[in-house]
Amino acid sequence: MSLVEELGERKIIDLILGCLDQMPNMQVPFGDDVSAIDIGHGKLAVIKADMLVGKTDVPQGMSLWQAARKAVVMNISDLAAKGVQPLALLASIGVPRGLSRKDIQHIGKGLNAGAREYNAYVLGGDTNEASDLVISCSVLGICQKRHLIRRSGAKPGDYVAVTGFFGKTSSGLKILLENLSAPPEIREELVNSVLMPHARLREGLALAQTKAATASIDSSDGLAWSLHEISLASNVGFVLDNLPVAQEAEKFAKIHGLDPVELTLYGGEEYELLATIQPKLWQDAEKAVETVGGFLIKIGRVMKEKTLLLKAVGKTVSIEARGWEHFKQLRSET
Repeated sequence: MSLVEELGERKIIDLILGCLDQMPNMQVPFGDDVSAIDIGHGKLAVIKADMLVGKTDVPQGMSLWQAARKAVVMNISDLAAKGVQPLALLASIGVPRGLSRKDIQHIGKGLNAGAREYNAYVLGGDTNEASDLVISCSVLGICQKRHLIRRSGAKPGDYVAVTGFFGKTSSGLKILLENLSAPPEIREELVNSVLMPHARLREGLALAQTKAATASIDSSDGLAWSLHEISLASNVGFVLDNLPVAQEAEKFAKIHGLDPVELTLYGGEEYELLATIQPKLWQDAEKAVETVGGFLIKIGRVMKEKTLLLKAVGKTVSIEARGWEHFKQLRSET
């Protein structure tokens, strides 16, 4: 009998989904960032649930306010990837013994701050006693059916783009968890990328309006894994020729003899959007995202061949299917 440590998070999800009856007229297949229900008049109710657990999701140095805010951002980021405005959230909180009145208030204020940052509201939820801090949020949004961006629409020839640079969070986690040093001019940026993540909601909404994006995903499990997820859903491959390495991550890697490609591809905890864009609508997409204060970085192209490749420094290497995964991640660290 396989234990969960051997199965890993993704196999566990597959096993559970295999036990479920599929809803008739299911608007978004199992395995995408969100779920959706057709509510008529060309509209979808879009829902998402995601859970933050103290042991695995709250690094040393993160306050309870920041942890509660992050629990909200995690959920909103998935709606952002679909081009959906969040409206309301429910929060179920597992409270460990020993927390103070002020600690509980910090959690409540963090939840509220995260929701209001994206023009949504927390409507209620549930509380219970738990052996570790657990904040499980469910978020609801409404969108026009024609605007929803799935994972499964990428086509050969599409551009591959992201809404920001990568590697800062993997560097920041090494500072927080491994006590690695960093010069003051980059330390704050690296640490804050972990403690204060931001969902790219404005960018996601802008992309949905242009209809330029053929597929999109939240990158919180890592750039490499997100590419593999779209590859699987869309039955395509990718070739990257412009790896979006953050300058701060490059400096950090040089100081500690680390590989900036490793930090960029396999770190995780970045809440950027990874999207495939129709070439003929690239300028529309770029302008729309810039209009809301963001930017798009073109990092490669979609290929018909179902392989994932990185062209860099005169050589071509495979992009491995790995990133953050519960249970397996824990096992590798113990």
